Amino acid sequence: MSVPMAIVDFIPVVLFIFAMRILLNQFYDKMTKGIYGLAVAGAIDVALAGACKALWKLLYAAGICNFEKLSSMFFPLEAAGLLILGIAAVSTAIHLKKEKKGTVLAAAAPAVFTGTAIFVVMMVLGIGAVNFSLAAAAKKMKRPGIVVIFIFAFIGMMAMGYLASKDFELAWMNWLAEAVNTAAWGLFLFGAWRLKKAGLKDFEL
Repeated sequence: MSVPMAIVDFIPVVLFIFAMRILLNQFYDKMTKGIYGLAVAGAIDVALAGACKALWKLLYAAGICNFEKLSSMFFPLEAAGLLILGIAAVSTAIHLKKEKKGTVLAAAAPAVFTGTAIFVVMMVLGIGAVNFSLAAAAKKMKRPGIVVIFIFAFIGMMAMGYLASKDFELAWMNWLAEAVNTAAWGLFLFGAWRLKKAGLKDFEL
């Protein structure tokens, strides 16, 4: 692990923050206050998870210290945050479909423990719910190009999840993982920006 690689790891975090800033602004009037608060909490969780992991890599690569707690926080925070975002996305769809007469959904962050399988499931469900909810919104707006963007973003995120599960010894494989991660969140940000330009905020979903 090198310092440049560690610095690159901050890029997906920044891309995610900008994407969520756009989406939360566009969906503000379409969400109940409770669902909006849920979405904000999920976004903060995911951003904090990515920042902790990137900071751990930077400290380790720079030879300052090996603060493993920063790395071990990644899975629980990322998984919980993505699941919460997924619940917020589905809840918004239900809320819009039933015109504020739908069932109120609640979410509770799971307890942190050493197993990772549950976190993987949470991340897949959360990522899937967010991307496909946004793709569904784009479909209603008759923007097939944006639908494709979110589908490829989802595929990229899944590919990154697979690569992250491997212990690579070759530097170029680690760079490949960084590139896939950056590309996936770059597509997510691009999709969010396209939705904004398409007039999502004023569109009746």
